[in-house]
Amino acid sequence: MIINHPILGPRDSQEFVYLGAAEMMNRPDGMSAGIEEFHEWLYHRDNPAGEHRELWYHEQGDRSWLVVTRNTLTHEISRVELARDVAKAMGRSK
Repeated sequence: MIINHPILGPRDSQEFVYLGAAEMMNRPDGMSAGIEEFHEWLYHRDNPAGEHRELWYHEQGDRSWLVVTRNTLTHEISRVELARDVAKAMGRSK
Protein backbone atom coordinates (compact mmCIF):
# COMPACT_ATOMS: atom_id res chain seq x y z
CA MET A 1 0.00 0.00 0.00
CA ILE A 2 1.32 3.45 -0.91
CA ILE A 3 0.69 6.46 1.35
CA ASN A 4 0.99 9.79 -0.45
CA HIS A 5 2.75 11.80 2.27
CA PRO A 6 1.71 15.49 2.03
CA ILE A 7 5.35 16.66 2.25
CA LEU A 8 7.48 13.74 1.02
CA GLY A 9 5.22 12.30 -1.67
CA PRO A 10 4.40 8.60 -2.23
CA ARG A 11 5.88 6.29 0.41
CA ASP A 12 5.53 2.56 1.04
CA SER A 13 3.26 1.84 4.02
CA GLN A 14 6.05 -0.26 5.58
CA GLU A 15 7.74 3.03 6.53
CA PHE A 16 4.78 3.80 8.81
CA VAL A 17 3.26 2.46 12.00
CA TYR A 18 -0.54 2.25 12.22
CA LEU A 19 -1.77 3.69 15.51
CA GLY A 20 -5.55 3.35 15.34
CA ALA A 21 -8.55 5.55 14.74
CA ALA A 22 -8.00 9.28 14.30
CA GLU A 23 -10.74 9.79 16.88
CA MET A 24 -7.98 9.12 19.42
CA MET A 25 -7.01 12.77 18.85
CA ASN A 26 -10.27 13.74 20.62
CA ARG A 27 -9.00 12.72 24.07
CA PRO A 28 -11.17 14.09 26.87
CA ASP A 29 -9.55 16.65 29.14
CA GLY A 30 -8.23 14.73 32.14
CA MET A 31 -9.09 17.53 34.55
CA SER A 32 -12.70 18.14 33.55
CA ALA A 33 -13.84 14.80 32.05
CA GLY A 34 -15.54 12.26 34.22
CA ILE A 35 -14.30 8.70 34.62
CA GLU A 36 -17.15 7.39 32.44
CA GLU A 37 -16.27 9.73 29.57
CA PHE A 38 -12.60 8.77 29.75
CA HIS A 39 -13.47 5.05 29.96
CA GLU A 40 -15.69 5.38 26.87
CA TRP A 41 -12.88 7.13 24.94
CA LEU A 42 -10.23 4.61 26.02
CA TYR A 43 -12.04 1.29 25.59
CA HIS A 44 -14.98 1.62 23.20
CA ARG A 45 -13.93 1.53 19.56
CA ASP A 46 -15.80 1.33 16.30
CA ASN A 47 -14.73 -1.26 13.75
CA PRO A 48 -16.08 0.25 10.55
CA ALA A 49 -16.32 -1.40 7.18
CA GLY A 50 -15.63 1.27 4.60
CA GLU A 51 -14.09 4.73 4.84
CA HIS A 52 -12.28 5.38 8.11
CA ARG A 53 -9.84 8.03 9.39
CA GLU A 54 -6.69 6.57 10.94
CA LEU A 55 -3.51 7.78 12.63
CA TRP A 56 -0.23 6.71 11.05
CA TYR A 57 3.28 7.55 12.28
CA HIS A 58 6.15 7.91 9.77
CA GLU A 59 8.64 6.00 11.89
CA GLN A 60 11.17 5.29 9.13
CA GLY A 61 11.05 8.79 7.69
CA ASP A 62 10.47 12.29 8.99
CA ARG A 63 8.63 11.04 12.12
CA SER A 64 5.48 12.94 11.24
CA TRP A 65 1.98 11.96 12.29
CA LEU A 66 -0.61 11.61 9.54
CA VAL A 67 -4.37 11.26 9.39
CA VAL A 68 -5.08 8.82 6.58
CA THR A 69 -8.62 8.38 5.26
CA ARG A 70 -8.75 4.79 4.01
CA ASN A 71 -11.40 2.33 2.92
CA THR A 72 -10.98 -0.66 5.25
CA LEU A 73 -12.50 -3.01 2.67
CA THR A 74 -10.42 -2.05 -0.36
CA HIS A 75 -7.43 -0.32 1.35
CA GLU A 76 -7.89 2.57 -1.10
CA ILE A 77 -6.60 5.81 0.41
CA SER A 78 -8.68 8.86 -0.43
CA ARG A 79 -6.95 11.51 1.69
CA VAL A 80 -3.73 12.04 3.67
CA GLU A 81 -3.28 15.01 6.01
CA LEU A 82 -0.67 16.08 8.53
CA ALA A 83 -2.12 15.36 11.97
CA ARG A 84 -0.93 18.77 13.21
CA ASP A 85 -3.13 20.43 10.58
CA VAL A 86 -6.11 18.30 11.60
CA ALA A 87 -5.49 19.15 15.26
CA LYS A 88 -5.34 22.88 14.45
CA ALA A 89 -8.61 22.62 12.55
CA MET A 90 -10.14 20.91 15.60
CA GLY A 91 -8.96 23.80 17.79
CA ARG A 92 -6.12 21.89 19.44
CA SER A 93 -2.56 23.14 19.51
CA LYS A 94 -0.79 19.76 19.21
